[in-house]
Amino acid sequence: MALTFSTNLTQQDWLSLSPMPHSLLSLPWRTWLLDKGSLTQRLKDLSNGEFCVQVTHTGSARASLSEARTLGITTRSVVYVREVNLCIREKVVVVARSVIPRSTLTGAERQLRVLNNKPLGEFLFSHKHMSRSSIQIKKGRVDHKLMWGRRSIFKLNNKPLLVSEYFLPSLLDANREALRP
Repeated sequence: MALTFSTNLTQQDWLSLSPMPHSLLSLPWRTWLLDKGSLTQRLKDLSNGEFCVQVTHTGSARASLSEARTLGITTRSVVYVREVNLCIREKVVVVARSVIPRSTLTGAERQLRVLNNKPLGEFLFSHKHMSRSSIQIKKGRVDHKLMWGRRSIFKLNNKPLLVSEYFLPSLLDANREALRP
């Protein structure tokens, strides 16, 4: 599924509230969206070995205004974009978009361009010098489906990349299935 964002979603501000009000973000979404650990690992644990990454788009592009502001770059800057589907039992449960400035793609971080179907989360959370900003959230439509999204900046050796993840309702279905005896 390629990312097609509704105008509603792209124009809505990202929220960065600490603590996040329960009235805004209730269980079970709260546990998924605010988790600071590896989403990849959590999905793998949930999938019983039936997790995969489907790359839907990679290449050079320009960041959106919101992405550029968050990364502290100009909207004219060319970035590397990677869009993927994260799947459990062949069902898409998360749609993700990573925006990586060219200046980040140096040294060991050049590997980010050739991940193919390998999870970005494994690379990020195994990196010796990784830090992560606070998580921002928003609710909107992607591919005509209402969903929650989150994003944060990861820094690898102090070089930034922005990761946005959109959680589909099918994730809650997979979560319920995993809890069944």
